[in-house]
Formats: sequence, C-alpha cells, structure tokens
Amino acid sequence: MKRRSLLLAAGAFAAASALPATHHAAIAATPADTLVIATAIDDIVSLDPAEIFEFSGGDAANNLYDTLVTFDPNALSKGFQPGLAESWSISNDGRTYTFKMRKGVTFTSGNPVTAHDAEFSLRRAVALKKTPSFILTQFGFNADTVMDQIKAVDADTLVITTDKKYAQSFLLNCLTATIGSIVDKKTAMAHEKDGDFGYEWLKTNTAGSGAYTLHSWKANESYVLNANPSYWRGAPSMKRVFVRHIQESATQRLLLEKGDIDVARNLSTDDIAAIAGNKDLRVDEDLRGRIMYISLNQKDERFANPKVREAFKWLVNYEGMANSFLKGQYVVHQAFLPLTYLGELKEKPYTLNVAKAKALLAEAGYGNGMEVTIQVRNASERLEIAQSLQNIWSQAGITAKIESGTAKQILGEYRARKHSIYLGAWGPDYPDPHTNADTFAHNPDNADEAKLTGKLAWRNAWDMPEMTKQTSAAVEENDTATRATMYVDIQREHQKTSPFVVMLQKIEQTGLRANVKGFVTGSAISSVYYWTVTK
Repeated sequence: MKRRSLLLAAGAFAAASALPATHHAAIAATPADTLVIATAIDDIVSLDPAEIFEFSGGDAANNLYDTLVTFDPNALSKGFQPGLAESWSISNDGRTYTFKMRKGVTFTSGNPVTAHDAEFSLRRAVALKKTPSFILTQFGFNADTVMDQIKAVDADTLVITTDKKYAQSFLLNCLTATIGSIVDKKTAMAHEKDGDFGYEWLKTNTAGSGAYTLHSWKANESYVLNANPSYWRGAPSMKRVFVRHIQESATQRLLLEKGDIDVARNLSTDDIAAIAGNKDLRVDEDLRGRIMYISLNQKDERFANPKVREAFKWLVNYEGMANSFLKGQYVVHQAFLPLTYLGELKEKPYTLNVAKAKALLAEAGYGNGMEVTIQVRNASERLEIAQSLQNIWSQAGITAKIESGTAKQILGEYRARKHSIYLGAWGPDYPDPHTNADTFAHNPDNADEAKLTGKLAWRNAWDMPEMTKQTSAAVEENDTATRATMYVDIQREHQKTSPFVVMLQKIEQTGLRANVKGFVTGSAISSVYYWTVTK
C-alpha cells in the first residue's frame, strides 16, 4: 500500500481520518503548520461552554474560547492572570467585583468583545442550568437575581455582585473555568431557537474569541480546528489542529513512530518504555490535577455501612498499581484535593490489607462476601485498575462484575445515581480548593429531585450535613493559612468516613515528535494549549 499523507488540507480530513493504522514506506512528517493529536475524545457530549464538563471538551474550549480571568501557559505556577478583563477591583465589603474589559479584542466573527458579551455569557450559563452551572450559582446567582448581580455598566465595565463575602481569589479562580468562557452574544442570539440562547446551535458550533475556530466535529471520531489569525495573544503557529479519537495505546504509538501524528496522549507504560530510545520522539511529564477514585453508592444499604466503606479502602493495591502497570503515570494519593493545591493532604493512611478488610466485612455482617458491579469507562488504564480491584476483592469474598462502556454511557448512569460502584477520574474545574471540596464534601440537598449532578457527594447519595457546613465555612475564610488548615481537617475526616476511595493522582506522560515544542497540558490547574505549539 502506498503511503498517503494524513494531512492535505482541512477539507481532506475525513479521508485522512480513515487511513489504516499501519503504513509502509518511509516516514512522512505532518505539515510544518499543522498539529495532529491522537487521544480519547469519546467523553465530549457538547461544545457549548455552558454545558462542557468533561476533560476533552474542556481541552477544546480552552482553545476556542477565552475567559475574563486566565492563565499564562508558560507560567502556570503564577496562578490566574488578566484575560479578556485587563484588570479588576474588589469593594471593601468583598462582594462587588468590577472588571475592565481588554480593548481591541474581537470574536472570530469580527464582532468586538465587550462587557455586554460577558454579561450575556455568564447570565446565559446560569439560565441554562446545565451540569457545570453550580460553579457560578454557588455565588448566589439564580434566574431571579442574576439580572442585578451580573451587569454591564457599559461596553468596557462588568460588575459582579456575590450574595456574601468569599475568599477573594475564589470568584476569580471560578471565572477561569470553562463555564466562564465568553460567548459572542450577537452570533449566539442569531441562532437562538425557542429562547435557548443559541444552545442547540452552540452544541456543535462555536462563537468565541479563542486561538482557534471549529472547522468540524464528528462525535467519537475527531475534531478539526483552524487558527484565528487575529488572536489577541498572537496568531498561532499551528494553522490547523487535528484531534483524532484513537483509544488504543498501541495504535497511538505506531502512528507516532510513523510520523502520522505529532502527539500521542494516551500511551501505556509499555508503549512509553518502547519509544524511550527513539531519537525522533520524546516524552513530556506533567503532574495533573486529575485523581482516580472509586465511589460506593449510598443507596445500596451495604455500602451505607461505615465498616463496609472502610473495608474497601483496605482493598486497593495502591503501591502495586503505581509501581507496575501505571508506573510513571500515577502517584499514590488518598485525598480529594490534588497535590499542589492550597490545603493539600499528603497523608496516605491506607495500604492493601485483605485480612483487615475481611474482618471489617464480617463485623458488618458480610462475612460470606457480596456481589457488586464496577462501572467504568472503556479506557485501558481504567479497565486495568478495575481488573486489579476485581482480583483483590475476590480474596475478601467480594465477587465483582466489570461493566464497561463509553464515557457518555457510564457518566449517564453515574449522574442519575444508578451505579453500584463507580471507577473514574475527577479533575478540578478551577484552581481553588473549593473546586474539589464542593463536589466531594458538600451536599446541601440529598433528594433525588435536587439533581445536584455536579456534586459527587450527591451522585453517591452521601448525606453529611456537618461536613457540608465545614466546607461552606472554608470557602468564606479569607486568611489563607487558616483556610488551608480547614481543608486539611475536612480531608482527614473525609478519608475516614466517606464512600470515596481516592487512589491515585495523574502524571500525564505525553509522547511527541521531537520537533514539537510548547505543547502545554495545563498541569493541575488548566487544560491543554494548542496555540503555544511550534515546530
């Protein structure tokens, strides 16, 4: 078979995506102005930033949209920086934030970016009530109050008033989240249907001011981006970005070695080791904020027993997984805040101890074992973790069935509280400790009809009023040292009593062609950046 170039032009991508995984003849590099990425993107359910709440969707939005407050990808450790808002001030009572818009910035449509667009975007996100809306509504915004609380005074000035005083960095950190993306009001409303603020159209189209525009998206297959030459941070060197959904690590590795792709984002430890000596390739490492955990649905009376919950925490081969099939890609971590976050907890009280777990199960009345189901996304590393758990649990008399599916399928069950035991990952939405505390340790209404799908405590039907109060208090504390201590205390209690078994924190190992520079995956606080890449 003759080698065909993967990339001829954006319009040829459909044909390029259909290329077989193996080729013959000499290596042919991708074009100098084009970035080709292989990764798993089957978790994307929408491209509307008011709805995006998955890893891959966040990656796309980070390059299609801008936020009022942002990050410098070359200096992530400095924390948030001015974005579409060039400056801001905070009132003496700590409730009113006044943002001054950056002048001269336009959307990819050519429309100017104004405070009226920012007003529209944030109000819209609250009104649509999609899963990530809680990131904004936690400041007291709702359909009845948002008109007064989020207001454009003029084209250059946006005023946001919260319901009470919070830690000053909290709102600013939240505005870096995907849901804080600023949408072109004129373009969105030109596609409005039945009062949906352009939602149906924006699920598959974009209206941002980001470094790229959307050329095409095929669910579970690919998306293609074209560079925005007028991007306010500078025109991207990569004029086109092709992101292909390729689940298998071996296929990603082969395409990388052949030169058909520039970046492989889901390589197994074996494939990382296999390319280590290849001078045409390299591996970058980045400690991400993503943690791997299992959770026990408290609607199951067996899991509602505290001794059963504790037993599962002793039935994980933490070090064994981190030092074998996950070597180099995860570190053992047992608290809900990722390392590097304010209030991080490095203590790891649990180890594999089957005898202790069996004794706890016997005390709880399950000495004869039990049958359970692990729901897990169909991704290689997660399936390997599930198989490891399955094997260990069998030693304690627990028979586990592994039920795998696409991210959309598994997440659908999880968000509906229909799971048994969920195995998955969670990444922060913004670089403030409340991002994970709010989801793991805060559940103000445990009723099914509350539908607090953004909160993992609610998804697992865990009702803990005292910890919910403690979490609410921590986010209002302005003294940084005191606030950090509060989160440490919450996490220690969470480790002991919660239905969550936090196991690992992600080290992202990315395989790249040696000529690819500036591919920033975002560390623990952000998503991937394409516009920083050069060859």
